[in-house]
Amino acid sequence: MAQPPLTAAEMEASLHVWLETEFTYFKVEELAAELTALVRDEQDFILGWIRRIASTHITLAWQFGRRAPALLPRMERRLLEAWAVHTCDVFDRTGLQNALRVMEQVDTFDEDQHRHDAAGALFEDIAPVLGNFVCGLSGRRLKLEEGDAAWTDGERIVLPPLIAALPNLDDNFQLAKITVALLWAQTRYGSLRVDHAAVAAGYADPERALTRLHALETLRLTARIARELPGLHREMQRLRAQIDPELPPAWQGFEAALAADQATVDDSLALLGAAYDEAGCPQWSDQGCLRPDAIATARAARLDKEKARLRIKLTELLEEHTAAQPDPQAAADAPPELEVTPRDENGQLDFSITLDDAPIAPPEGVKQLLTSVYLDFGEIPPDYLVPAGDGEYDPNRVFDQPDDPDAVWQGTYHEHGAELYPEWDHGRQHYRKNWCVMREKTVTPVHDSFYRDTLAKYAGVVKQLRRKFEALRDENRLDKRQTQGDEIDLDALIEALADAKDGREMSDRLFVRLHRAERNIAVAFLVDMSGSTKGWINEAEREALILLCEALELLGDRYVIYGFSGTTRKRCELFRIKTFDEAYGDEVKARISGIRPQEYTRMGFALRHMTKLLNQVEAKTRVLVTLSDGRPDDYFDVYRGQYGVEDTRMALLEAARTGIHPFCITLDREARDYLPHMYGAARYIILDDVRQLPVKATDIYRHITT
Repeated sequence: MAQPPLTAAEMEASLHVWLETEFTYFKVEELAAELTALVRDEQDFILGWIRRIASTHITLAWQFGRRAPALLPRMERRLLEAWAVHTCDVFDRTGLQNALRVMEQVDTFDEDQHRHDAAGALFEDIAPVLGNFVCGLSGRRLKLEEGDAAWTDGERIVLPPLIAALPNLDDNFQLAKITVALLWAQTRYGSLRVDHAAVAAGYADPERALTRLHALETLRLTARIARELPGLHREMQRLRAQIDPELPPAWQGFEAALAADQATVDDSLALLGAAYDEAGCPQWSDQGCLRPDAIATARAARLDKEKARLRIKLTELLEEHTAAQPDPQAAADAPPELEVTPRDENGQLDFSITLDDAPIAPPEGVKQLLTSVYLDFGEIPPDYLVPAGDGEYDPNRVFDQPDDPDAVWQGTYHEHGAELYPEWDHGRQHYRKNWCVMREKTVTPVHDSFYRDTLAKYAGVVKQLRRKFEALRDENRLDKRQTQGDEIDLDALIEALADAKDGREMSDRLFVRLHRAERNIAVAFLVDMSGSTKGWINEAEREALILLCEALELLGDRYVIYGFSGTTRKRCELFRIKTFDEAYGDEVKARISGIRPQEYTRMGFALRHMTKLLNQVEAKTRVLVTLSDGRPDDYFDVYRGQYGVEDTRMALLEAARTGIHPFCITLDREARDYLPHMYGAARYIILDDVRQLPVKATDIYRHITT
């Protein structure tokens, strides 16, 4: 039975709280009176979204509440939800004024548009499919992101939150796919090699010139797609016939000229003067828009970095080639000749590399670099193929972040070089996209006696540990119901005889086989390095890591160790202690010794990054173990309280969905208030005494991995 509608007084009570009317001038009485005309289900929908948006900003929530009653009868709820979420995302990225402008755009839809929007393709729904589509196309790997319009800068493809030019959902999805293909084609077939600023400067009306260049390139790229993706081109022609006008005669001539197999962006530039003189310029619903500034910025940031990367990779290839020769010293004295040849076969870009006329298969990383450089220049410039010299070659150089991550805090803060992670906003019931700005740092090693002192302090524990873990490593397993084996499987034999007595066919799986169990485990240890770990807790964490490493080295399990800390979402820091590729040597031991308390316990970003690292490893079992002393927290930030707990819980659920087994070892005696909600039953252990941690950690690990 449907519930009765809420009264104005009942709604006013909630609205006063959510919109903080004690400090604002919002007239919630008028809004509540308007909502009384709605049925209960509609009231609940609007009030629910006012509450969720208010957790982001109360002004946005108020504006949504004012508009929603009029929009609800003529706009699908999923579209209202999409606009609400997109408004919050815009607020996160660019602030209140831009978010209010997005909110106001809802009112610009007329009745015909609303009929189309009911079948609109939402970015959130189509992004996973189109992301896979982009990955399958030749060329540079492109990220798919949501933004204000459809465009590309050569590194990413941006789509609006809603594509609704057609009355049919499938057609709107196809329109989005075609738009993505055209934007990809800009990166693949040379459209972005143009110096747009220089082109525009040659005309009295720069904007007119760039608009016509974009139209010419759309014609050329459409012809390319016709050759490379004929099925998609047929869909393109069908949809354009529905919503786009026919080409003017002059532009039909341009279309014929640019349809040639060998047409390049230079041909479009050659026609630009004639196109500029034309009064009209065609626009297509699938072409997106041109962002010259974004293109130039992305290209400039990419060129020097990729040149250095490629030269270093070529140095590594030459070193491997030289080491494999019968006489490495003689080979080093006469460096081999290197030649790279691009191949563009049936739209697929590939490269062959020869050393002294002997072909070698380029590693995937080298192939990606060559592809990106080729897309920027249409060739591989000779100076890019000069291997890095001794003074230039640093195999440990990190290109994607500043040499000193702390340098970003000197002066104006920049996000360049950081990884951006989402964060779950439980109030909004949605992710804040690209919210956490994360940088990796390496723990400064301390070469002292901590490692030796720990082994001496726990000498008896280490002896027991070695016996237990060596036995675990050598553990044998009985596989039952095998066709061959060492002994009879009595249970299987009894069942087989019973089957035979009943007239059924006997199974031939009547044996047990003894063999050594093979461990195929990858584990990530995430260590709380917040300021609250100062003193005994920090020492216990470091001792526990030493003992864990000793055990893992005996088992042969692959493992990484990272620490985490942060100060607000803008400074989320992950501290490298040991990576999967590093050996457990003096440097790693010194980093463990160098672990020191930092700032606060913002945890979600760290869990998401460790999930990403674990999912890059081929392993039968992947485990994520967190060592922590308290609940998620941050500096005077909404992350304190329920928000942080819910974000951490969501990050753990994300990890579990990918097959990772999360577990928490905590020293917080109050953890029973929140750990069961975050981790679930049997996925955590609370140690009341910090001195137990080093002794218990190895037993806990043995328990959760067997």
